[in-house]
Amino acid sequence: MQRSRAQLVEDNGQYYLVTLLDEKPNLDHIETVSGSHDQFYMDWEVADTRRARTQQRRLFFALLSDIYTWSGMPTDFLKDLFYMEYQAYTAGKQISLSDTTESSVSDANRLLDLVIDFMFEWHVPFKEGYKLLPREQEYYLFQCCRHRVCMICGNRADIHHVDVIGAGLNRTHVDHTKRHVMALCRVHHSEIEQIGSVAFSAKYHVPVDGIKLDKETLKRIGLRGNYSSD
Repeated sequence: MQRSRAQLVEDNGQYYLVTLLDEKPNLDHIETVSGSHDQFYMDWEVADTRRARTQQRRLFFALLSDIYTWSGMPTDFLKDLFYMEYQAYTAGKQISLSDTTESSVSDANRLLDLVIDFMFEWHVPFKEGYKLLPREQEYYLFQCCRHRVCMICGNRADIHHVDVIGAGLNRTHVDHTKRHVMALCRVHHSEIEQIGSVAFSAKYHVPVDGIKLDKETLKRIGLRGNYSSD
């Protein structure tokens, strides 16, 4: 993954993102994956270049503590392991969360995403780290749905529809890609329906708007429906 400067250009109502790369990209690779090196699709995000925050460091080590409790692997070993994974993921970029770090907020978020991915993939219980998780971020909510983990307690979850499906309507006839969902266990699923979303959000300090999932994710987690693109 390469960071580069970009400029947004407007021309007759059309917007173009002009990017200056530090080095020539691998055109053969681009043509292999996209069919052409003249026009192709790419993912991009606006980088938060502010210096990595103390809260991110606290979350990182809280999550490592959770992994240590689960696995017994020393925290220093885990830190080096995820730093190495970050370096491999970013094609050699170094990262540090020290007080004098030059790494950015976006750099630290990417490192945290790698740790959270690992914990969801291996079903590592969130304990200390759970208190600090950035639960307002759609990424965390997506992972909870993807792995059917309750966003409140971490237990096995059902998929709760924020957009209520009317009584008598067969859920297998619904296009779930057009509805907002959350991952909640049976206990918290019942609670949000009993006390309402506003009280639930105030009690647990979590967003209750839900997120939309793509068709592939919905099928992967076993939520059958009538998807418009099928």
